[in-house]
Amino acid sequence: MNPDVKQEAKLRETIRQLISQMTNEEKAALCSGSDFWHTQPVERLGIPASMVSDGPHGLRKQPDEGNGDHLGLNEAIEAVCFPAACATACSFDRDLMFDMGQTLGKECRAENVSVLLGPAVNIKRSPLCGRNFEYLSEDPYEAGELSAAYINGVQSQNVGTSIKHFAANNQETARMSASSNADERTLREIYLPAFETAVKKSQPWTVMCSYNKVNGEYASQNHWLLTKVLRDEWGFEGYVMSDWGAVRDRVKGIAAGLDLEMPGSGGINDQAILNALEDGTLDQSTLDTAVERILNIVFRYEKGRNEGGQEKFDRAADHKKAAEIAKQCIVLLKNEGVLPLAKEEKTAFIGGFADAPRYQGGGSSHINAHHVTSALSLAPEYGTVKYAQGFSAEADKTDEALSAEAVKTAADADKIVVFAGLPDAFESEGYDRTHMRLPDCQNALIERLLELGKPVIVVLHNGSPVEMPWAGRVQGIVEAYLCGEAVGEAEMDILYGRANPSGKLAETFPKRLEDNPSYLNFAGKAKEVNYAEGVFVGYRYYDTKNMDVLFPFGHGLSYTTFSYSNLRVEKKSESGRDGMTVRVDVTNTGNMDGKEIVQLYVAGRTDSVMRPAQELKGFSAVYLSAGETKTVAMELDERAFSWYDEALHDWYAPDGVYKIRIGKSSRQIELTCDVELKGKMPKKPYIDADVMIGDLLDYPDTKQYVDDTLIPFLSIFTGGKSLDECDEMEKSMLYYMPLSSLRSFAQMTNEKIAEIVEELKERVK
Repeated sequence: MNPDVKQEAKLRETIRQLISQMTNEEKAALCSGSDFWHTQPVERLGIPASMVSDGPHGLRKQPDEGNGDHLGLNEAIEAVCFPAACATACSFDRDLMFDMGQTLGKECRAENVSVLLGPAVNIKRSPLCGRNFEYLSEDPYEAGELSAAYINGVQSQNVGTSIKHFAANNQETARMSASSNADERTLREIYLPAFETAVKKSQPWTVMCSYNKVNGEYASQNHWLLTKVLRDEWGFEGYVMSDWGAVRDRVKGIAAGLDLEMPGSGGINDQAILNALEDGTLDQSTLDTAVERILNIVFRYEKGRNEGGQEKFDRAADHKKAAEIAKQCIVLLKNEGVLPLAKEEKTAFIGGFADAPRYQGGGSSHINAHHVTSALSLAPEYGTVKYAQGFSAEADKTDEALSAEAVKTAADADKIVVFAGLPDAFESEGYDRTHMRLPDCQNALIERLLELGKPVIVVLHNGSPVEMPWAGRVQGIVEAYLCGEAVGEAEMDILYGRANPSGKLAETFPKRLEDNPSYLNFAGKAKEVNYAEGVFVGYRYYDTKNMDVLFPFGHGLSYTTFSYSNLRVEKKSESGRDGMTVRVDVTNTGNMDGKEIVQLYVAGRTDSVMRPAQELKGFSAVYLSAGETKTVAMELDERAFSWYDEALHDWYAPDGVYKIRIGKSSRQIELTCDVELKGKMPKKPYIDADVMIGDLLDYPDTKQYVDDTLIPFLSIFTGGKSLDECDEMEKSMLYYMPLSSLRSFAQMTNEKIAEIVEELKERVK
């Protein structure tokens, strides 16, 4: 037996022996936190307390003696603030995410934190969600791939993660009580896959359930979500914890698969568990299973801590890493030859964000940053820069004196760089935005600066999309998002060309809020949030409608140029259903080294169901020296071509031709080719009197029966011809006709129709 497997088996046996020695009072207590950040110890049995801490882009550890909270209100230790997920997602770089996770895992070890609460992978359904800065993408494939890499990085250090918030937590408005109402296909294709990918590729130690209801049942007591899907289908092995204060009915919760309540209820819910055991409404085995899951993680961390030794939290070194990561996340949205800036140019920096950048969001992920750098503080090292505040970074307030000073300063410059963005109060955990605008004072000053007739470059600090009424008239736009404490270094290296921008948007920037597909239903009414747009979220909607957007999903410019060529697909079997490898050659055709994000979209061409025009199913970040060519390989499995069939309760990819699309964004497709899937048995039609004749024609075991037995009765439509001889109108009339219509068009009795139904049922068994 493998030594690791033997040790694991020994540990599990030890845990089971401990459980057999525990009282039910101790078991119930272990299933809730002892305080805000610790699991419950059982000192008489040598079971230690285990500390968890907020993340995901830094360590928000609060001192044991401090006042704990989950909203970032009270002080935490000094730590390094890495770029938030809104920024890191723009890297499209699995290696970068692993590296950042690994660094955070080491920080956790140094601070004796067993589980880092993150990543947050909820889908960006609307630009208004106040917590979008902490979420990765509007696309579930990208969110899943990047979160899995991050989790693997953290957990490589024998520290756990808690992927959150499971599930359908896509707004802050009434998040503790609202019901997210979505059909199963929408959940399976959009809101669950990021969690599924992370579980299957990285096995996070814990999963955090969300506050909200999912189709009327609180996530914290939703058996379908926490047990059937998460554990039975996906194979999750860790424990499920509640979001802080998310428990409603503790007994229903533990029966549904919620193991750990945080931060605890002062014993109230512990007693509820004991009462349920006594009256038989909760099985002893259910409680014991929850305890075992928690102890498995507690002792996994203890084992790793004892074997790994003490780690040092080197804040200076980690700050440098944060700067390197930030440079790869910034997105160059527009550049009409004005960037990079030259050292000898006279440049005006305008806007309070140049001096006091917004680099993280508000709420539970708020980091007590080690060392924040601003672009202005570093300006003397890069070029000739004059600064005017123009507007505050903290509020939407016009100050005429500041505006006049900004215009005067800019008038003497060769180029104007406006550092704009959303103040802290505009977006935070706890509430949603009400509009997509920048502060009015910022837009007004940008308009005045444009009147000077000089090149204007706007650098944005925001956690989610903003409207840009001036986008067509400025010469450059740099999206810095919330790039962490080293944002100043990253911005200056990008602006002055010491680093080549390589970020690509992980979300679409619509031209206006009303264009967003969730506009009519966000954030719901009467605590009911209807996901009526279904699977058409983000670019899936905009691209399918061919709607004009401000900046498309996957968009991002570079200081060099890249060309794509030689697209080819290698199937692992003739059917294509055993997977395939897609290869494309990428060449850096410019004069500067740089990184390109190659994106692979799949377009369904089978017309079997209403589907988005295309969906991201592969991406690769490739670094190329000037003039260099590399081959990028991306793997596709059958799932990449599938949609979720609610009738089957499974994924389904019908036979037919699909298109592979290789692009620089969802709107800039460079190469395409067709691939064919074969060998899938068509779906069995559901047979009753209302089954359409077309459904019977699509299924081989019923087609011959229709041709031989039913078509002769329908000469009123066919004129006695065979189906193949009919024109398109005749075929269409027949295809969409329910079997019950034979009463009217063939004078068939109800008894005869019932007889036909039974015959067809036999054929589809």
